[in-house]
Amino acid sequence: RRINRKRESDRNLRSKLQKKNTKSAKRRAKKHAGKEARRAKDINHKISKRIVAEAERTGRGIALETLTGIRERARLRKPQRVKIHSWPFAQLGSFIAYKAKQAGVPVVYVDPAYTSQECSQCHHTARGNRPSQAVFSCRVCGFVEHADHNASHNIRQRGWMAWVCGAQSTAPELTLIA
Repeated sequence: RRINRKRESDRNLRSKLQKKNTKSAKRRAKKHAGKEARRAKDINHKISKRIVAEAERTGRGIALETLTGIRERARLRKPQRVKIHSWPFAQLGSFIAYKAKQAGVPVVYVDPAYTSQECSQCHHTARGNRPSQAVFSCRVCGFVEHADHNASHNIRQRGWMAWVCGAQSTAPELTLIA
């Protein structure tokens, strides 16, 4: 919540400076944009470090969604779009991949298609399984769970199947520019 409040105040300041449209406002906005980018990078480093450390501690791998087209797929209202579109997801994925590689933790990328509509218990897939944004309720077996938890279980299962089928580490080779 604290991070989201800070990001909201950053957006408000950026908007105010853009409306002013003076030379000093543009200079200040550019300086502030650098701060925002560094803060997001720092947060992504912290998140990726925790994820990889937990996977290493438990002796498990990491399954990630293939995030290509996430901004086009997300159908949200404007305030939510702004929050999602302003976060560097690809950077987070690359941080997880390179830290996992250093730690010897396997990373598998899975197709996210229909993970939010598929039942993690009986694997029935239907649009009707999502009566609301937050609730998953299977029409066949009656399984009820938070929609995001159900989707994460499906990603985990797909990651396990990809691992078993031989895609041990599908993390792309990375060249990081500091």
